[in-house]
Amino acid sequence: MSESERTWVVDRIEGEVAVLVADDDQEALDMPLNVLPRGVREGTVLKVPERKGHPLWISATLDEELRLKILKQAETTL
Repeated sequence: MSESERTWVVDRIEGEVAVLVADDDQEALDMPLNVLPRGVREGTVLKVPERKGHPLWISATLDEELRLKILKQAETTL
């Protein structure tokens, strides 16, 4: 049983739903906020373990370090 991890970014929050974009920008999905870790807001970076290609949302964690790195990269490309 192999496990991997995928990165998702919270693009926006619409009511009780977070719109998530995958790290490769190839996939987006709506996820109820009550399934995600506490403290999720627009721009939050989530590390989500996967088992057999299925995300384990209950085990998702916030990655503040990666969020700051992404912001810094965005600033330097402006």
